[in-house]
Amino acid sequence: MGTPKITAVETLHCDAGWRNYHFCKISTDQGIVGWSEFDEGFGSPGVSTVIDAVGSRLHGQEVGNHERIYAELFAATRPGAGSVVGQGLGAIENALLDAKAKALGVPVYDLLGGKVRDKIRVYWSHCGTWRIAYHQFYGNQITDLAGVRALGEEVRDKGFTALKTNIFTEWEGALRSWAPGFGRPWNPGLNAELPVLKGLAAVLAAFREGAGDDMGILLDLNFNFRTAGVLEILRVLDDFDLFWLEYDNDSPEALRMIRDNSHTQVASLETKIGLPSFVPYFREQAVDVAIIDAVWNGTWQSMKIAALADAHEVHVAPHNFYGHLSTMMSAHFAAAVPHLRIMETDIDRVAIDDELFTVVPEIVDGHLIPPSTPGWGTEPDEAVIAAHPTTSGPGFLVNRRSSQ
Repeated sequence: MGTPKITAVETLHCDAGWRNYHFCKISTDQGIVGWSEFDEGFGSPGVSTVIDAVGSRLHGQEVGNHERIYAELFAATRPGAGSVVGQGLGAIENALLDAKAKALGVPVYDLLGGKVRDKIRVYWSHCGTWRIAYHQFYGNQITDLAGVRALGEEVRDKGFTALKTNIFTEWEGALRSWAPGFGRPWNPGLNAELPVLKGLAAVLAAFREGAGDDMGILLDLNFNFRTAGVLEILRVLDDFDLFWLEYDNDSPEALRMIRDNSHTQVASLETKIGLPSFVPYFREQAVDVAIIDAVWNGTWQSMKIAALADAHEVHVAPHNFYGHLSTMMSAHFAAAVPHLRIMETDIDRVAIDDELFTVVPEIVDGHLIPPSTPGWGTEPDEAVIAAHPTTSGPGFLVNRRSSQ
């Protein structure tokens, strides 16, 4: 029958509670359909526009030529090829990989060199965060430290060996997330004030008490402090046994200084797009773990970034807090890359997740089992997408229906 050729490139969207889910669909002349998931709510409005704008360039091309297609699209968008443009190209590449793997009858990780592990250690991401900020969509609302301790026990009892949490503080009589880097609350100084430091230490202590000494606890600071504040947090948490400290900073030199003053591993780079943007951090030896978003970068391109990290003795970990398709996509990357540290996944899910996808990730004793079926191993149900039209406000860009 020959290699499938592309006949259409589309984007589809649906409501997912406090945000929307977004998908790229590539159809072919042989009926094979390639899918990918992307995101427009984490500071990335306009990815759909990029896909729609360049999609016609794919018509008639073979799905197997994803590297050539990516290079052509990069050349066409070179003056602005980062940010949302890069994410659009990544979404197209990921859908092409799914279609190519389905045409060959193999899982995507076979295209990446084959899997090097049969199970992937995962950590429970946004542990407590969603139950505090969006409890109306996740249930099990947490309002105090007793709830944090109970959640730590739940994570342990469900067989996970690591969890990642964000920053909480006592505010108006309840625990609230502290995210001034995203304007929540408005505090542009990004200072590490004493009440925030005390609140952070108390939450971590509660997690440790509930989860036990053997639980790996990861702390994600996002963009919520400046370098001086991170150094102050390191001082306050000096005796606390963290798995890693995660922090986003656009200065490789600042990250290197933080790493030099840290007694725990430093993870970063989840918002970087394109291989060149990672180079200064690797050259500076600024991180212990490079967090790579294969949804944003494209999984084939992410393998190139991972190879460069390996050459600099840096571990990698996927950035993954979207839907189940994203988790499967990240799992193929994690299965194939040798120097994996651990994989991120959200365990607290909105109601639509298990209805929307044909297969949900299999997690056993804190490890995800990579799927062995062709392609990513799951895809969204178009009927379910159609039954849940999007609502105004994508994710963090509009704080819709949030308790905060």
